[in-house]
Order: sequence, then structure tokens, then C-alpha cells
Amino acid sequence: MIAIIDYGMGNLRSVQKGFEKIGSEAVVTSDPQVVLDADRVVLPGVGAFRDCMHNLEQAGFVEPIQKVIAAGKPFLGICVGMQLLFSDSVEFGHYKGLDVIPGHVLRFPDQMTVAGEKLKVPQMGWNQLSFKRRPPAFEGIDDGSNVYFVHSYYVKPDDSSVIATTSDYGIEFCSSVWKDNVVATQFHPEKSQAVGLRILKNFAELT
Repeated sequence: MIAIIDYGMGNLRSVQKGFEKIGSEAVVTSDPQVVLDADRVVLPGVGAFRDCMHNLEQAGFVEPIQKVIAAGKPFLGICVGMQLLFSDSVEFGHYKGLDVIPGHVLRFPDQMTVAGEKLKVPQMGWNQLSFKRRPPAFEGIDDGSNVYFVHSYYVKPDDSSVIATTSDYGIEFCSSVWKDNVVATQFHPEKSQAVGLRILKNFAELT
């Protein structure tokens, strides 16, 4: 069973529908015990890092998330759900994260340009993946595949060896990570059509 954590922040139904499309049962839950009992866990996220972290704490999910990851169960973070796995964020101040992956969440620089044109922040739309490492959840995904992003902040791991893919948006940034049983994406697999559905299918089949 796949548990999608409901802590009041995230495109929960769209993630659930993504799993439904590939024939996998996924339950949206606000019950920490269901998360602890699940075979696989998904942490989505939309909104500000500060608010997401506050909601996780208030809903009692911090310890269950840490236990699930420590137990070696497949764990998928999506968008802000990826950022929350890091040590801290500078979004609207300075806020601590789950510190599962040492590193920081930073804002895209102002005045980024490509070919003389100013880039808008947030990045909204399709962008390419460049592989550094290939986690099992990314099997069958070609280098250069397009996926869908909506974000103003990006992660910078302390240890670059956890970076699975990078993408370019004015700067080269980390667009996904892989550490042991944890895989996390800055992009939205559930909005990334065939490529994203393949990632969800691979995740659902991880042992």
C-alpha cells in the first residue's frame, strides 16, 4: 500500500490519480499510523516551506517520516516535499527542515537571463533532466526528458553524490535526489505525462 501524506499542503488528489493511472492503489491519509504501516510513502508539497514544515509538525508526521525512512521503505518526496527533506530553507526567513538529506533550500537568483531575456521566477513549465546518477525509480527515463516544474526555490545538497538529475534555469540546479531508499523530485511527476507516470510506476514497484 502506498500512503500519500495529507498535512494540508499539496496536490494530493492529482498525485493519487497519477498512481491510479498506472494501476497502483494509493491512499491519501492524515493518520500517522497509516503512514507507519504503509509499504511506500509519498510526501507531496505545494506552498511555502515554513507553512509546510509547521503543518507536518502539528499533524504529528515528523517522527513517522523519520521512522519510515530509517526502516528502509521506499519514500518519494515531490516539489516542496523534496525541499522539506533538507536541513533548512531561506524562504521567508530561515526555517529548519527534516534534515534527512544535509543541505539547503535556496531561492533562484534575481535577474537571471538566457540569450538576453530575463527569466521569470517562479519557473513554471517544462524543463529537461540531465542525469548524474540513475535511481531505480528513473529506469526507462531518457536523458533530456522533459518534466513539469513550478518553483521559486531549489535544493543544494551538501554532498553532491546524492544528486540524481540537474536541470538548467539560468543556473544549473538539482532537480532530483537519490539517497538509499529516498528519491525526491523538484518537478511534479503527476503533471509530467508519460515520463512522470513511468517514475510513479517504477516507484510503486520498488522492493
